[in-house]
Amino acid sequence: MARKTPPLELSRSQILCFRRRVGSLDERLPAAAKSLRLAAWAGLQDSMPRAALLSLHARMEGADSTSWEHPSLVQLWGPRYSDYVVAAQDLPLFSLGRLPEDPRRRARAQDTAARLHAFLDGRRMPFGQAGHAMGVSPNSLRYAAPTGTVLLRWDGSRQPVVWTAPPPDMDPWQARLELARRYLHVFGPAMPAMFAHWAGIGRVEASAAFQGLAGTLTPVRTPVGNAWILADDEKGFRSRPGPVAPARLLPSGDAYFLLWGADREIFVPDAKRRAALWTTRVWPGAVLVGGEIAGVWRRSAGDVSIDLWRRLSRAEWAAVEAEALALPLPGPITLS
Repeated sequence: MARKTPPLELSRSQILCFRRRVGSLDERLPAAAKSLRLAAWAGLQDSMPRAALLSLHARMEGADSTSWEHPSLVQLWGPRYSDYVVAAQDLPLFSLGRLPEDPRRRARAQDTAARLHAFLDGRRMPFGQAGHAMGVSPNSLRYAAPTGTVLLRWDGSRQPVVWTAPPPDMDPWQARLELARRYLHVFGPAMPAMFAHWAGIGRVEASAAFQGLAGTLTPVRTPVGNAWILADDEKGFRSRPGPVAPARLLPSGDAYFLLWGADREIFVPDAKRRAALWTTRVWPGAVLVGGEIAGVWRRSAGDVSIDLWRRLSRAEWAAVEAEALALPLPGPITLS
């Protein structure tokens, strides 16, 4: 991907504005079935109980405690073999798009999928029970996920229940190209190594995907180095900022701050605050105030605790409080 023109200079403000806009975090999507797919454009990580639901709530009106189970959505072991909620029609992207190119790794995925399919024989079963009955480590069943034939349901309290389905009707290479487009649109500016980390695929595979998109990419220079964006997104990066949402509470693993390396410096310039958000263990949620990450939050059942990094105005705190009390969680919510 030779750079034939000088890279487009993008400021921190332009990057944050674009990512919030495409992530539907400045203005919620309308309460409609089609909004679910847009809210899950880069997938909704659900490794923390009901994180996917809270990500939906941050992006669309009318999300309630059952929204994550809408018929148009499915659950699978997605990027990095984490639990993800995605649009059913996008299942090929988040599964086949990650199918290994290496013959041995691909054979392992396909063999594991075939063995699980034969064992379940149409049944649904907790994955731990299935793995032990098959004589394998239950976690090894995750390797079948990139075939697109393994689905699951995890309600946050018990083991995920797994079952098998027919393979998606899509070429894995085309699925990977579309997954890379999705990644660049939601997480761009980006480089192949960043895509590889997010998707949980090899760097060679990620680089090949970027090469496959070469004619549709634009080189840019960000505050932390050179990267790429989709050419179709250039106008959006250049657009003037619009109104910003007063506050949003983003759960652990939300796509807006699902970042690694230098990219984190753009979102949180202060090193100590970066360490508070991207911890070495389970990440807390992020408190977004006026378009900037202004603190972290955690919850235990209905108890929500917020740790702010700066003093908020009365209006700002009222907006944060309103977001917390509106979280679609079962039972009453207490705020501290």
